[in-house]
Amino acid sequence: MAVQADIKGEGNGFKAKDFATNQDVRWCPGCGDYSILKQVQSVFAELGLDKDQVAVISGIGCSSRFPYYMETYGMHSIHGRAPAFASGLKMANPELSVWVITGDGDGFSIGGNHMLHVLRRNFDLNILVFNNQIYGLTKGQYSPTSEVQKKTKSTPMGSLDYPVNPSAFALGASATFVARSMDRDPKHLKATLHRSNAHKGTSFLEIYQNCNIYNDGAFFAFTEKSSKSENCLFLEQGQPLVFGMEQDKGVTIDGLRPTIVDLNNGYSKGDLWIHDEEDIFKASMLARFFDDPAVEGHLPRPFGVLYQSDRPAYEVSMFDQLDNARSQKGKGDLNEMIAGSRTWQIK
Repeated sequence: MAVQADIKGEGNGFKAKDFATNQDVRWCPGCGDYSILKQVQSVFAELGLDKDQVAVISGIGCSSRFPYYMETYGMHSIHGRAPAFASGLKMANPELSVWVITGDGDGFSIGGNHMLHVLRRNFDLNILVFNNQIYGLTKGQYSPTSEVQKKTKSTPMGSLDYPVNPSAFALGASATFVARSMDRDPKHLKATLHRSNAHKGTSFLEIYQNCNIYNDGAFFAFTEKSSKSENCLFLEQGQPLVFGMEQDKGVTIDGLRPTIVDLNNGYSKGDLWIHDEEDIFKASMLARFFDDPAVEGHLPRPFGVLYQSDRPAYEVSMFDQLDNARSQKGKGDLNEMIAGSRTWQIK
């Protein structure tokens, strides 16, 4: 099953290489970032984006080298603050296509507060979170998304922190678009990037990205051919939740709990949970399909668009408010506003 992409651009003759710079790509050989970079460049070409009307903003981390490799405007900004820079940029120039590149450490540790507020404000931005469940740039410390008891250089006896669930975080912050994909499924990733771009408001796309140096195999249960079909649930709007090597397993709701059923043993697709991207309650449950793949009877991990809703983008509401103020009170005078209506003399 694949995400249904709405590709509106005609390409204008662009190819992926037209969005690649002449900079040497300085990621470790085998890093999942290469795949993500290739798909983003391909999507930009397919959309026919004007390179002068695109800005790629990043924070700090391996993922945040991204702007160097994109033949667009860009900024390698401050640790965790990419959403703030991108928000200001969108307010100053709402016609820009703005993409935020961040990682699980940059986005959910020092940048957690900024991530929360950009999601609830709903600027028309595209946020890509490269989640490898580790700090790669600083050489292998545990990150906010690392599992409990993760043994790293900074936690030699195992981490005690409970991990952040990025999708649940985004939904809790009232995000209007929440999706998940992976570096090792380029077709799915490309389609999900198109969906993210088409959304008017803040799109939040979590991408499982393998760090082959410090956390190799963290997502192999979801990316390897031998285990992928049993552990991945690919979401399609209006379709039942089906998975498995033979597509013979499904998910239904027993009371208020999701339950796995066997389609070869008394159940049909008509009995299953039908995916509805606009149902916030079901989306909240999907975000919690987070069982350990090694546990028998675990729920599969959802990939695709978990949730999407329509809400005015922040910059649209802001300019509407400014136009309304001008129509009621006139253009205004900055000096008069600063002076105010109350004055006094100091003797």
